[in-house]
Amino acid sequence: MVSRVYVEKKPEFDVESRQLEDELRTLLGIDGLESLRTIHRYDVEGIDDELFERCVPTVFSEPQVDMAHRRLPTLADDSVLFGVEYLPGQFDQRADSAEQCVKLLKETEEPVIKTAT
Repeated sequence: MVSRVYVEKKPEFDVESRQLEDELRTLLGIDGLESLRTIHRYDVEGIDDELFERCVPTVFSEPQVDMAHRRLPTLADDSVLFGVEYLPGQFDQRADSAEQCVKLLKETEEPVIKTAT
């Protein structure tokens, strides 16, 4: 079974989205852009639900600065949504780091984690 969690920074800590929004406005000239949110998705296979729940606030997010959601957060009606993920065979450092952290919590597990933004 695949467990999924969506993680985004709280607005006051969301430097990544502010920088990307600024780049889109200045470099690409997208003046109609009103706001931008960056949400990271983690798909986790090969671990039980109990371990997954332990990993959400420790491996996949930092509760002080992140919000973790089980479903894609609600978007405005006029929003445009697109995703970016690594192709098979490409190295995904975020996924690799998460896999190593899960193994530290429970050595007997062999998780398979895929991420997207």
